[in-house]
Amino acid sequence: MKTLPILIASLQDTVSTETVSWIQWALIIGSSLVLFFISPLAKTTDQFFKAVSNKKAPNTLVLTGSLIISWIFAKSITNAANLGLDFGIVGGIAYAGYYLSFAVAGVIIYQLRVKGGFKSIHQFLNTRFGKKAVAIFSILIAFRLFNEVWSNTMVIGSYFGEMGSSNYYVAILLFTVLTLAYAIKGGLSSSIFTDVIQMILFSVLLIVILSQIYGVESFSVSESLNTGTWSFELGLNLFFAAIIQSFSYPFHDPVLTDRGFISSPKVTRRSFLWASLLGALCIILFSLIGVYAKSQGLKGQAAVEVGKAFGILLLLIINFIMITSAASTLDSTFSSFSKLLSVDLGLGNSVSFGRWSMAVLAVLGTIPVFLNAEILSATTISGTMVIGLTPIFILWKIKAPKISFYLSIGFGLFVGILLVLNLFPKSLIFTTGRYADLLWSNVFGITGCIILYLIPTWIKK
Repeated sequence: MKTLPILIASLQDTVSTETVSWIQWALIIGSSLVLFFISPLAKTTDQFFKAVSNKKAPNTLVLTGSLIISWIFAKSITNAANLGLDFGIVGGIAYAGYYLSFAVAGVIIYQLRVKGGFKSIHQFLNTRFGKKAVAIFSILIAFRLFNEVWSNTMVIGSYFGEMGSSNYYVAILLFTVLTLAYAIKGGLSSSIFTDVIQMILFSVLLIVILSQIYGVESFSVSESLNTGTWSFELGLNLFFAAIIQSFSYPFHDPVLTDRGFISSPKVTRRSFLWASLLGALCIILFSLIGVYAKSQGLKGQAAVEVGKAFGILLLLIINFIMITSAASTLDSTFSSFSKLLSVDLGLGNSVSFGRWSMAVLAVLGTIPVFLNAEILSATTISGTMVIGLTPIFILWKIKAPKISFYLSIGFGLFVGILLVLNLFPKSLIFTTGRYADLLWSNVFGITGCIILYLIPTWIKK
């Protein structure tokens, strides 16, 4: 481990500043082309939508790796590093709170499959609440998938140029097209196959980065663990908001839930529980980049600034880890959207229709790139808008009337809109600092959703 910083430092002089741009373009083009050529070609709907290979579903190791890397996207690790910069290790742990979502989803999906006999989230909702409920739910998750495109590709663009520059836009468009190419080739089979490769790359690159920052004499493990303050205004607002949202957040993300129905129930539950633990660990470790930036007084985008501080090679490594992470999420997003339209909504259960739907999402999902959207909002705001899903899935054993679905979903959307418009009552916010409004809108929101969900059942009884 100690030899890695020395090796990287010795190689710095061999890479001139003038060649950095060419290497960056080579990384984004080369990695995408390699994934395209090695990705399996899906010929059947089972291969394209269910990742069935030789009549075998993914095992625990493959499914766990796929789950982790599909959620460790460029947006997430960028946010983790920036939160480490803002709040110290507390910020990284706060953001890792979202990874409780895997454990929650794993347990509930296992119950839905084994005790309820359901084969998909859409089947469960259609059986309990009807087709209109399925339509509303589909709109919510389509919005989620739409967000995933622009929020991840914008991170890639930031490594090629300033926001609004020609290099910034070209990098985004090129990356989107190249990722779309291999996603179209194999659908979910390509997504899960490449996830394994991307998870290995992510792990190796993360080790290299951490070895470099801990090779600095002034920065130690004990120092990094003692950064930040365990207070609401300095990170805990976000931590508790993430925990609350974890009981609804996973169910509006088909990238996660689609993987809950392709392997056996026991393999699925085991994979989701492991992914919860290991995914959170990866996020915390990546946030240490921001913690280091904080200790050195760096400002701006934590990962970018640390890369620049250590020189060209580390910046390129961080650049590559972003490309790897963004690609894993983007291909999963395309495959989930195609399955949503083709299989879940039954609009065209064919491989060709699935491929065309991927292309449509790529186009629509790129539009916000030109509108200067904020990447963190893609997580926090959409997470608030779907808190109404909490009682629907957590209390799934209660056979509530159809009206319960609409009351819960409607109130969650109402609270989410108040948060977006900055209209949530200040009198209901009992902590201070960043994310205080996010925390308390979720506290009161989820409480209201549960009560409204149960009221029709109480009246019925």
